Amino acid sequence: MIPLSVAWDAIGGLVDAHERFLAGARVDSDVRDSVLDSWKRCRYAGVEPDRLVVPYAPGVALDHRFLHAAEPVLKRLTASLAELNTTVALCDGQARMVQRYGGDTALRARLDAVNFAPGFDASERVAGTNGVGTALAGRSPVYVAGREHFADCLQPFACAGAPIRNPLSGRIEAVLDLTCMHDDGDPAMMRLVREAVRDIETRLLEQATDRERALLNAYRRADHGSHGPHGTHRANEGPVDWPPRLRTRPPHMPAGQDPGRDADALGPIDLAVLREKAEALIAAPHRTLDEVLLSGGRTATLLRRQIEGAAGETGVVVEARVLGGPRLRHAAPAVVTPPAPRPTRTPPVVLRPVADPPAPPLPPRPAQSPKPIDTDTDSNADTDTDSNTDSEPDTDAWLLLVGEPGVGRLAVLARRRLELLHDAGVRIGTTLDVTRTAEELTEVAVPRFADFTAVDLPDSVLRGEEPGPLGADTPLRRVALGAVHEESWLYGIGDEVRYVAATPQARALESRQPVLEPELTSDSDWIAQDRVRGERVLRAGIHSLITVPLRARGTTLGAVQFYRSERPAPFEDDDLSLAQELAGRAAICVDNARRYTRERNTALALQRSLLPRGRSEQNAVEVAYRYLPAQAGVGGDWFDVIPLSGARVALVVGDVVGHGLHAAATMGRLRTAVHNFCALDLAPDELLTHLDDLVGRLDRGEGWAVENTHQDSGIIGATCLYAVYDPVSRRVTLTRAGHPVPAVVAPDGTVDFVDLPPGPPLGLGGMPFETVELELAEGSQLVLYTDGLIEDRLRDIDVGMDRLRTVLACAGRAPEDTCEAVLDALLPARPADDVALLVARTHALGPDQVAQWPVPRDPAFVSHSRAAVMDQLTAWGLEELAFSTELVASELITNALRHASGPVQLRLLRDRALICEVSDGSSTSPRLRRARTEDEGGRGLFLVARLAERWGTRYTADGKIIWTEQPLP
Repeated sequence: MIPLSVAWDAIGGLVDAHERFLAGARVDSDVRDSVLDSWKRCRYAGVEPDRLVVPYAPGVALDHRFLHAAEPVLKRLTASLAELNTTVALCDGQARMVQRYGGDTALRARLDAVNFAPGFDASERVAGTNGVGTALAGRSPVYVAGREHFADCLQPFACAGAPIRNPLSGRIEAVLDLTCMHDDGDPAMMRLVREAVRDIETRLLEQATDRERALLNAYRRADHGSHGPHGTHRANEGPVDWPPRLRTRPPHMPAGQDPGRDADALGPIDLAVLREKAEALIAAPHRTLDEVLLSGGRTATLLRRQIEGAAGETGVVVEARVLGGPRLRHAAPAVVTPPAPRPTRTPPVVLRPVADPPAPPLPPRPAQSPKPIDTDTDSNADTDTDSNTDSEPDTDAWLLLVGEPGVGRLAVLARRRLELLHDAGVRIGTTLDVTRTAEELTEVAVPRFADFTAVDLPDSVLRGEEPGPLGADTPLRRVALGAVHEESWLYGIGDEVRYVAATPQARALESRQPVLEPELTSDSDWIAQDRVRGERVLRAGIHSLITVPLRARGTTLGAVQFYRSERPAPFEDDDLSLAQELAGRAAICVDNARRYTRERNTALALQRSLLPRGRSEQNAVEVAYRYLPAQAGVGGDWFDVIPLSGARVALVVGDVVGHGLHAAATMGRLRTAVHNFCALDLAPDELLTHLDDLVGRLDRGEGWAVENTHQDSGIIGATCLYAVYDPVSRRVTLTRAGHPVPAVVAPDGTVDFVDLPPGPPLGLGGMPFETVELELAEGSQLVLYTDGLIEDRLRDIDVGMDRLRTVLACAGRAPEDTCEAVLDALLPARPADDVALLVARTHALGPDQVAQWPVPRDPAFVSHSRAAVMDQLTAWGLEELAFSTELVASELITNALRHASGPVQLRLLRDRALICEVSDGSSTSPRLRRARTEDEGGRGLFLVARLAERWGTRYTADGKIIWTEQPLP
């Protein structure tokens, strides 16, 4: 499989995005967020992509303890990548490379050419986006491939990097990177680098006490063996009791001496530093000693040791002791107060110093330097024959803090928990898609918290609906499954799941509380769901389960299950609370996505119901259309194809600014208004004038209630393009109100944009609309569209129109094919605006379908007209309509001769219906009325209306036309 980044590079997407980014354009939708953030940091730091200045620092090294922990892991990783031609680079906490492993000669040479070698700086501020610098800047693992590199010279490579943290302090001590050629890259490198970092951090945690054990042995030898076995004070050994009466003066100090009055007493800054270091020491279970530099050239050693009282109470104390420098005096001695019964986990408690009674000063004595500490001393050597062991040390010691032995482990677990919750808050809910939100929960939880994570939701939630009560036997759909491997035998994505009442999932849904199953066995209730599948799940190694209902705003949305298989330790109560917090955060995001889905579906359904359905009944044009809602939701783009009298057709495209229900409802109002105005057979410019007046009234709130006057409920920003095509004359009349100009594609493929006066947007009023009339060759295509097709935040409208012209320049293409080609070429990947596209290929009514005769203003010629109609219908094979059409033509001509002025003309059109038209020079429209019994006339138009399926009047520049339509046999 080709990595996604390779495919994206292949089409040049990142090349164009990188160039547009350097030019200052927005590329948010084209570049991954982590890469785009890195590009922004590089630009801010002044990195030049075509010229890098990489500094070199000779002698870069890491602490030998870190290398001792990392080298076995790096050797295994290098050996596993031997056949993949990938280098393994280890860099320090400042992104300077320390060591590089693996890779063939050609790869190492290419890396040397770009200064990705030991001693060189790989930070973002000098090398741009790369696996080392970006992982360090983002403080998280990162994968960078090809054109995602900010610098041109690094684009032939692919790399994956991750920071290595001190497992106790959380500080980044190094960065691990895997680099290969771009064609060999694969996002799976991220998994390899993560596993290697985890192994190194585990070894660091195990080796954290090497130095401290050596210091402790030296400290025991200097302390005359006053402690119990293993360095623990016991209540029945020596002067130590519980509560312990700690020495408030050095062993050599005479009784009554007041150390608080010594000139070398510790100040408040030194005390604060000591206590801060002591708090860190007591929270670290693998450390026993620490050295602290104080003012005046003094060095204090902090000792962490266990204490056990007479009643069996256990605790940890930290003492301060000076080894060298001027004599140390503390401001006042410290004592420990008896601890009250406390819970299993108590934070360190700072001891309050209590002053002794005043005493005479002690004569000064010269200071002595301590013996250097040998870090290789055997940890079991509790005695030492060195002469310095029996000498009296020149030190002071007193108690700083008391706490519990497990605080360090708990601190590490708490930090990891906070990091997991932080990542959950950042990574879950990045979209308003229900399924994607569920997938993000599984990605956060696996493998840091669980080895398998499954999310089950009812279908109603996926549709955005409010879910009903969930419990046993409620059908759920598995929408997401995160797994460390595929052989789990759990239900797969898309499977329908019905949990039986005995299972933990059903109990969690019914009780609305999380359920912990620390040990899954063949006798557990969970296997009642499917015994065969359950046995396979056990054989796959899954042994522990937590199931949590997804609840948000008082509603249960589904359930999430966390399984453990790779780690032998089962889930515990602390894991249950963490799972509940993860599920709670995800549930809010799922509910937000559900509500958004519901609103989007509602608005989309409303808009779909307001847009045309099916094909209009007309033969003037062959149409194809597309409507695509924006990524942010449905909007106000619309189109219509409206049959008119005389075989003509109206083509309309409009746009209402905005998104959501209000835009969709407004679009429906305007489309309905256009239909009503078309029924009056108004001229295009007159129709837009009436529509403009309607929008203005709606903006002013006339005719409809505005409940929230502080909200904008107007329609400012609506545009419209209206065109009427006559297949008899092959002429089209166009006018627009602030809308993009249409395109005309000739039969030979020539493309022209109609030079149509823009006109103001609808609702502004006060300006007339101008029309343009064109004659189109039969087979021409008229292309109408909204601005979302040719313009977005990353593309100028002129560029869009040029690209549209290029795509349309094709002869003999069907309207459907034209729609597909235009959308493929111009539609953005994530459209920010709606897109409406209407393509109409023109037809013409030939001479064999049109018959017309002038009618002299002489009643005697009415009979001649009837005869001509009879002959034409016979020629068309429509003898069945002869009688009704003869009567209709006779009545219309008689009315024109009697009541109208100017020349009279009769025309017959054979289209989808038989159309009879009589035109005259008068602008007075006939009116249908019911004749009274004694009336001698007034029944002619009534007969016409009864014989015809439709009839009406339309006005022309020279008068009017009365028309009728009769269905063909």
